[in-house]
Amino acid sequence: MAIVLAMILDALFGEPKWLWDRVPHPAVVMGRGVGALDARLNDRTKGRGIITMGVLVIGAAVLGLVLHGLFGIWADVLVGAVLLAQKSLAQHVSAVGDALRLSLGDARLAVAMIVGRDVRDMDTAAVARGAIESAAENFGDGVIAPLFWFVVAGLPGLLVYKIVNTADSMIGYRTEKYEAFGWAAARLDDVLNWVPARITAFLIWCVAELRAPLGDIRRDAALHRSPNAGWPEAAIAPALDVSLSGPRSYEGVVEDFAWVHADGRKDAGPDDIDGAVAVLWKAWGLALVGVVVIALL
Repeated sequence: MAIVLAMILDALFGEPKWLWDRVPHPAVVMGRGVGALDARLNDRTKGRGIITMGVLVIGAAVLGLVLHGLFGIWADVLVGAVLLAQKSLAQHVSAVGDALRLSLGDARLAVAMIVGRDVRDMDTAAVARGAIESAAENFGDGVIAPLFWFVVAGLPGLLVYKIVNTADSMIGYRTEKYEAFGWAAARLDDVLNWVPARITAFLIWCVAELRAPLGDIRRDAALHRSPNAGWPEAAIAPALDVSLSGPRSYEGVVEDFAWVHADGRKDAGPDDIDGAVAVLWKAWGLALVGVVVIALL
């Protein structure tokens, strides 16, 4: 029942600012570890990137085994509560909706905290789409994926997933510096997220009042440039009856991405952001039920 307790603690307390103002968050520590290996080993080759990921994965697995061996269930509960991100995700996404009700300028600043695209010229609908897309994607890789690996492989599985996901977010880019060195991080993150991404989409589909055929979700998920990130987006778009993705700008360059749920509304707004958060809480509740059943079995 350690995982159940971890989920409940995360949902109740989220990320207490008073604590992380005093000590580094584990995600920050992981990022420093990835950064140190990047600085020391990055010679822009796949070989060094594979070695880097080997060091990170083995280190995370050993740490998980040691913590569980020393502190047992309490390590699982506390570390799990810290590394699951349901409440903080909901808070960050809801903040965009709240800001959008005040002014577009406030909303652009709020959404810039959770998306990597250019926000300067976003209109109301683009801000709302960005928040909803971020909500769906981060529910997958910030909640369901770590939860999945926590269930499958205990604390070592959770820590391995989080270090791989952190590495992917830092070095898994197709740039001159990371095209080869970050290849292993990006591919391993794809592998670890393959099953959880589809579970995430199914959970959203199960709790949605408006449900697209599963075949439509599969079709729209394939439009995404990521083999996994498109699944949660493709599930939540018809649940809200809004179109997601579409054209957006990165570093001043407009990318003409295909629309997900192209027949949906193009005028997403703050109420749709609230609707997305509500759907994710329902999906989280269904996941909690699933974990309880697994624990009882």
